[in-house]
Formats: sequence, C-alpha cells, structure tokens
Amino acid sequence: MAEINSTNDKQLFTYEQVYKVDFDAATGSKIAVVVLMSVFFVYINGIMLFALRSKPIFHETPRYILFAHMLFNDSVLLMVTTVMYAMSLALLHVAKGICWLLVLISTCTFQNAPLTLAVMSLERYVAICYPLRHSTIATQKSTAIAIGILWFLSSLNFVIDIIYEFITDPNQLVKITFCTREKLFVAKWQADKAQGFEILYFLSVTVIIIFTYISIMVAARSLSSNKDSAKKAHKTVLLHLIQLGLCLTSFLYGTIERMLYMISGSSSSLFIHLRYLNFLIVLILPRCLSPLIYGLRDDAVRHLFKYYFCYATSKVKPAVNVL
Repeated sequence: MAEINSTNDKQLFTYEQVYKVDFDAATGSKIAVVVLMSVFFVYINGIMLFALRSKPIFHETPRYILFAHMLFNDSVLLMVTTVMYAMSLALLHVAKGICWLLVLISTCTFQNAPLTLAVMSLERYVAICYPLRHSTIATQKSTAIAIGILWFLSSLNFVIDIIYEFITDPNQLVKITFCTREKLFVAKWQADKAQGFEILYFLSVTVIIIFTYISIMVAARSLSSNKDSAKKAHKTVLLHLIQLGLCLTSFLYGTIERMLYMISGSSSSLFIHLRYLNFLIVLILPRCLSPLIYGLRDDAVRHLFKYYFCYATSKVKPAVNVL
C-alpha cells in the first residue's frame, strides 16, 4: 500500500484536492444550471425513447435499437455525473463501496458512448457495402450481443480495479472517502491502465468510423442503384465523426483540468470557476448534444419526437417510414 495515490507526485491530480465552496448566489446559480441542463436533456432523451417504443418497427431495426441504447446510456451518465458533482460541492463523504458503484456506472456509460458509435457505423457499413447480407448479419440478436460486448469492454478496466481491491484489502470497501475516481486508485499502474484503456478504445473507434466513412463513400460512387440510401448512410457516418469529436472533448476533460490548474496557479477561487466551466462545457454539454444531433435529423424519429414533445396535441399520429 506504499504506492497509494503515488500518481499525485508525478501528475497534478487536482481531483485529490478538496476545495471548500461557499454557497452564495453564484454557486447556487452554477448548481442550478448543471442540474436544470441535465434534467432537461434527460427529459428530451426520455421523449425520444418513448417515441422509439411507440412503434414496433423501431424494436426490430438494429440502428434504432443502438440509438435507443445511446439515449439510455447518455441519460444515465448525465444523472450519475450530476449526482457526483452535487456530492463534491457538498463535500459529502461516502463508503468506498458506494463510491465504487457510482464510479463504475459513470465510467461504463462514459466509455460506452464512442463504442456505440463504432457499432452504429459498422451497421451502416454492412447495410451499404453488403446489402444482401445485412438482414442476416444485423439482427435483433446480434445487436443485443453487440450491446452486451460494449458493456463488458467498458466495465473491464474498472472490474480489474475492484478485483484488485478485494484481493489487497477487502476492508477498504467500508471505509469512508471523498468520492472521486482517483481516490479509488491504490497503485500507480491503475492510473496508467485507465489511461491506456481510454486511448485504446478511442483510437479503435476512430479507426472504425474513418474506415466505414471511406468505405461508404467509395460504395456510394460505385453503386448505380440505391444511391439515396448510400447518400443517407454517408451523412449518418459523417454525423458519427462529429459525435466522435464531441466524445474526444470529454476524453480531454482530465488533461484540460490539469492545464487549468497550472494556469490558475495558487488562486483556488479562479481554479474553481475554471473547473466548473470545464465540467459544464467539456463533460456535460457534448453528452447533451450528441443524441439530438443524431435523433432530430432522422425523419422517422423527428416527427414522432415533435408529436410527443407537444404532448400529442396533433390529431393524427405521424406515420413512420424506416429506410
């Protein structure tokens, strides 16, 4: 246990530093913005999920199953992240076991986002480049298996940490701690491993999306028929690239925070303000915008979303045409 939090000696682990925040009007406004933004976009995601559940065709189409998973995943991430943010402001200390659970959920949902984008891009790639095999490859069963694999991959890193914790000191789980991810590290290799997993996942997703994007572009030019479908798939994968860029900003959250700490110097009040902006713009906002970018451009989802968002005031429920 001699290496506990030893990464702090070589890195500016600002997470380890607990800053007491005065609950004045400005702090209250900051909390309100974060909570209201998260609640609003969870509500938006909930309407989209309800719209997807309203038509059986969405339950049978792999890309909409994956889209529903992305909506659910980002909603859970927003809720858990907001809870942990409120806990940090209140300087709330909890049992390590509870902290493990919160961090496990936030880590899995955080890494699920780019992995889901990769699977969605592969589904479009198969639909355009191998249309005759699409119905046999992209099935409900294979989609469910792919989602299960996503959760396994996203949880693998943290499960290793949990197993290591049980082996080294099981009593650690009942100890009270200030809940951050880095507080759970007991050895330097855990921090290095976590960073390695994030880099590996992100590079893999980047390669997959760029590969599918180029392949669909080539296929769209060579196809003499069904060019409209290829064009739509091309735009969809392009959106995946944009969403990947949003995910990239989230991956840079820790690096940006360390840079802000260096810039602010000894001014803890300045760092607290910069840290809040980093949390809001880099971590929260991309997760709010990502489902909207994909969902509202889809004709089938957009019309149903407007219908339910307006409390179903229209007399005629929109028809759905899935291509």
